[in-house]
Amino acid sequence: MTALLAISVGNTRTSLGAFRGTALIESDRLDNGDPAAIVDRAARLWARLEAGELGESGTAGERTPPIEEPLCVIASVNDPVANDLELRLARALETEPARIGRDLAAPIGECLDPHATPGADRLLNAAAAWDVMHSACIVVDAGTAVTVDFIDGEGIFHGGAIAPGASMQLAALHEHTAALPRVAFAEPEDVPFGRNTAEAMLQGVYHGLRGMVWRLVERYALGYGAFPPVIATGGDAATLFGNDELIDRIVPELTLLGIAVAVRRASEVER
Repeated sequence: MTALLAISVGNTRTSLGAFRGTALIESDRLDNGDPAAIVDRAARLWARLEAGELGESGTAGERTPPIEEPLCVIASVNDPVANDLELRLARALETEPARIGRDLAAPIGECLDPHATPGADRLLNAAAAWDVMHSACIVVDAGTAVTVDFIDGEGIFHGGAIAPGASMQLAALHEHTAALPRVAFAEPEDVPFGRNTAEAMLQGVYHGLRGMVWRLVERYALGYGAFPPVIATGGDAATLFGNDELIDRIVPELTLLGIAVAVRRASEVER
């Protein structure tokens, strides 16, 4: 049974997940601006994996001795942050972390332009979604950016669309106008009209993103000839899509699950 510390370095936050076999036992998400906190959290998860303290239930005191030495695997869409974290983690964990794209491939087929370079998170999300669904599906990742990607019925990633995320849109409205305030993203009031400036900004961003996803899903379904299930992930997924009938399931840690799939597939190839 493989013990895995999976780390996904995003544009704004870093996610960490401790796996025992295929089970995600414990996870966390921390701001990239505090690398020391990320390394400290990673070191504590690593120590518990080494000691076998994270069993199937994740309950302290339930020890499951590791059959294999733990692995640390990093995926990144923010290499300056990831490169620094990799050096810090190598010292703190006394192991050399592996990197998706350098040491391990994202286990998903691609139908893209020859020189296309999709982010590791998009490929890992697709791999995790396909590993669960084994059918055509659409993955919506709502974070710093919002991506809407299509995986066909053969497990091939076809790419999709990329748009600014909710916080980025709100920041742009504030920074590129003279009067619009700085507004933190949240679900707006359930009313037809935003009756003050901040609420109007939230209404525009929230419903704009939901409408964009609906339109893209319809286009993908028309192009594919069937309406596939839609999986949402990312830090803003629950806020944007928690009450949206378009979304079949929300999986917050989809990228971490994709890292675990990559490790498992690599192990199967080695055997």
